[in-house]
Order: sequence, then structure tokens, then C-alpha cells
Amino acid sequence: MGAIVTDLLYYAISIALVAAVGQALSRSGRAFLHEVFGGQDGAAQAVSRLLVVAFYLISLGFVALTAPSAAQVTRPGQALGLLTGKIGVLLLVLGALHVASTVIFARLRRGRSWTAAGGPAGGGPARAAAPPRPRPRSVVH
Repeated sequence: MGAIVTDLLYYAISIALVAAVGQALSRSGRAFLHEVFGGQDGAAQAVSRLLVVAFYLISLGFVALTAPSAAQVTRPGQALGLLTGKIGVLLLVLGALHVASTVIFARLRRGRSWTAAGGPAGGGPARAAAPPRPRPRSVVH
């Protein structure tokens, strides 16, 4: 019975944490992508939704994989220790996913600003600029 209560508490706390981080990622990411896509709201919302859905799928998949407890929980202290360990691991994974999302947003921004400045699309090697044309000399008589 203790393992079931522990698992239910884990699900409740985990889903609340995933939802809170996902909403923060969605809000910040949407505003950031709006800037990256030069005000093209449709493209920014579409990419934001894709990234947030990926975040939710990875996070909730992790919650589902780590929830089953094989240990028999007989004491409240044992249940608290098990729950604390699971929540701690989840927080580390959520933090890593949040950092990964931030890195993706930064790379999108850098790629966008590079192409807007005349750099190559796709981050490939830059082409050498053509040498300047010589100016005609004015003849003074």
C-alpha cells in the first residue's frame, strides 16, 4: 500500500513540475522565437509548439519510466526517501532539458542573426568577398 501512495505522490508532484517548466519554456520560447523569425508569428508559434511538445514527451516519458518502485515501502521514512530520490532525479533531468532548450533557442537566434547580416545560410563556411573594383582615375589637366 505504501508503494502505491508513494507512486501517486510522485506522479502528482512530477506532473506539476513538468507542467510548470513546460509553461515557462513555452512563454519564453514563443517570445524569443518571435524575435528570431523576424515577427513571423505563425512560424514562431509552430516551432515553439514543436519544441514544447518534444519537452513534454521526453519529460513525461522519463516520469513514466522512473515511477514504478520495486521496493516494498513499509515505513513513512522509507517512502519519503524513495520519493525524494525520484523527485531529485526528475529535477536534474528537467534542468538539463531546460538548458538544452535554451541552447537550441540561442543557436536559432545566432543562425538567424548570421544570415540577416549577410552570412551564409545554414552556418556553412563563408565565401570570400569579391575584391573591390578599381576606381577610374580622374585626370587633372
